[in-house]
Amino acid sequence: MEFEILFEDGEALVIDKPGGLPLDRPRAGGPCLEDRLDELKLGFQREPVPVHRLDRDTSGCLLLARNPKALKRFSAAFEERQVEKRYLGVLAGEVAEEAGTIELALSKVSTVRDGWRMIPARKGKPSVTHWRTLEVQGGLTLVEFRPETGRTHQIRVHAASGLGVSLLGDAVYGTKDTARRTMLHAAGLTVPRGEKAPIVATSAMPADFLALGFTDPGGPAQPADA
Repeated sequence: MEFEILFEDGEALVIDKPGGLPLDRPRAGGPCLEDRLDELKLGFQREPVPVHRLDRDTSGCLLLARNPKALKRFSAAFEERQVEKRYLGVLAGEVAEEAGTIELALSKVSTVRDGWRMIPARKGKPSVTHWRTLEVQGGLTLVEFRPETGRTHQIRVHAASGLGVSLLGDAVYGTKDTARRTMLHAAGLTVPRGEKAPIVATSAMPADFLALGFTDPGGPAQPADA
């Protein structure tokens, strides 16, 4: 498995993470990104460190920091909502509206039978996602998501509970179907760096999205009210 490098300089690296590859070692074992950090040094002494999280199934732009100082600054940018993130997701159905904003606070719950998951909760952490419909094919909908916040499983829960249609392949918040994974892709990432040029990375639509008949929209995200 080869990683495509989407952005690279002395303090940052953005890779195109394949869907199905977890960042950390699964309890059941198996390959993970940790196994590959040494080869991602690319001539630097330190192994790069992931700045943010992508679910195992989620593909696309993943930012890694090449030193502790950069890690601290990039992490602060995420926490302060300065990072622009663009995701593409395939909904397992159609929605009535064409665009909008979902504001659903999220909280983590856990049960012996089902394990843990995130749920909408009045006293949960504020979570905001802007969205727009891009294309409909065969009863499935390609949607662009632009999350303001970065809560765990935010887009997955906002799709299922906010739009009323879960992401295709999401067995936790929807129904496991013919998709081999939860169909979510981190298509774009922009990280400001003060006076220095921002980190800008884009990831092309993956093959399993294209196989459903969708066309890669490309380009930067547009405001939901445009």
